[in-house]
Amino acid sequence: MTITIGVHSSNPSLYHLYHLSRLGLAQEELAPLGESVVFHPYTNGVRTGELLSQGVIDFGGTGSTPPVTAQAAGHDIVYTAVSAPRPEHGALLVPEDSPARTVADLKGTTVHLAIGSWQTHLIAKALDDVGLSYADDITAVRSDGNSEELLRTGAIAAWVAQGAQLAAARRTGGLRTLIRTGDVITDRSVFFARRDLVESRPEIIEALTRALRRADGWAAAHPRQAAEIAAADLGGSADDWETALRALPWRIEPVTDAFIAEQQEAADIFHRTGFIDRPVIVARAVAGAVADKVA
Repeated sequence: MTITIGVHSSNPSLYHLYHLSRLGLAQEELAPLGESVVFHPYTNGVRTGELLSQGVIDFGGTGSTPPVTAQAAGHDIVYTAVSAPRPEHGALLVPEDSPARTVADLKGTTVHLAIGSWQTHLIAKALDDVGLSYADDITAVRSDGNSEELLRTGAIAAWVAQGAQLAAARRTGGLRTLIRTGDVITDRSVFFARRDLVESRPEIIEALTRALRRADGWAAAHPRQAAEIAAADLGGSADDWETALRALPWRIEPVTDAFIAEQQEAADIFHRTGFIDRPVIVARAVAGAVADKVA
């Protein structure tokens, strides 16, 4: 059997596991089980649940939002592991001279963010915490390469930045952090797979989790080399990537009841605001639970 690992640049652990494939971390863990490994690169982490259901990949990872939307779409996923919280991974930025002092001040404005990613969870919960609605009280627009310029020129009110982009924006100056990610959500990397694989071959999931831990250990011990890999592949400066990567915890943890509760809170907010069109029971995405499928 060949295990296909989905990989995209927004999940740091999987990204570095892929770029360290020359070290054979995943292969070494799976070979004793008689399995081989291939990687399937793709660009949009929101599609991870779909790719799992289609059999294109066997294992993947994203931020907090895509597994919830995957369940809402009827994909039978199972959580396998999570990262430690990433409080400094991202931030909601506004111009230094913006009148906005709290997220409530963004009512009626346009906010750029990576819609469908953990950034949706951040903004939806921050608004919900002050009695506002993601669907009704802001105009959420998908961020792009012009988001920072639009923010600096006042064309938009706020922008969620992460990673090297956040480091570069802060280095340039002129912007202010309105919300620090860790003040609102835990912002974990989340790993999940198809139920059939998780429940029939748990030893494979354990091996993949060990491989992720080894990749994280390498990145934590070699932040400059990890930054140079990302800068060469994704753009930006190695200095900014190093700043961003040093802010990550590089620690993989088990799925806990507390994590499931975090995800359920997000799912409830998403449904209440219409971001997903049906309620989701997050606990059904646990091994041994009854699958949550669309009728």
